[in-house]
Amino acid sequence: MRSDTAAGGALAYVGSYVIKSYNNFDNFLEDKYTLIPAAIIITVGVVMFIIGTVGCCATLRESKVGLSFFLMILLAMFAAEVAALVFAFIYQGRIKGDLEQSMSDVFQKYDGENSETRAVDYLQSQLQCCGVQTYMNWTTTPWFSSSNNTVPISCCKRNNTECTGKLDQPDLLNTQGCEVKLEQLLQDVMSYAMLVILGFAIIKFFGMLSVCVITCKSGRRTGYQALYV
Repeated sequence: MRSDTAAGGALAYVGSYVIKSYNNFDNFLEDKYTLIPAAIIITVGVVMFIIGTVGCCATLRESKVGLSFFLMILLAMFAAEVAALVFAFIYQGRIKGDLEQSMSDVFQKYDGENSETRAVDYLQSQLQCCGVQTYMNWTTTPWFSSSNNTVPISCCKRNNTECTGKLDQPDLLNTQGCEVKLEQLLQDVMSYAMLVILGFAIIKFFGMLSVCVITCKSGRRTGYQALYV
């Protein structure tokens, strides 16, 4: 079944995309359970891919028992997709709370060398932002006072070689805070995943209805006895 193989590959890709997006900024996220929906849809995707690759669906359609077994597989995948959708909806609403609790702590630990430094520099350079709510948040960090009252170079606008991190050059800095941008990015990723999960769940639902109809017709046919004259 090429369609099952393609669908399984698509689901696995979406799950991997969600995990990769979250892992890029995992220093700023306290709740690692946000990856549960991605893990579920990857599992469902792998199952669908295997079913499509083996091509057992075509074989299962030959008997009522096979059809019933295939229906159970569809039902299990449908339930998993619904669970992933529920988890995604729940954790989408918790993203903001996670960021508010953890981002300030990570920025406070910035010293130019540690792992928090690399995480903050990556965040600010990738999202073109500076500070938590605004670039002025850096004035309350140990880094600011120990670096001649400058913000990290990662706050500088791209391709700007004149930026030194001084606050008297606001036109050379990204002044918008990172919290809003990171929250929007993660919300968009989760919304994209939810949309894909919902689409496949609807397809599974109609697939189960089709299998039920075929199973009923198969049962009726087997109830007739052949007549010999």
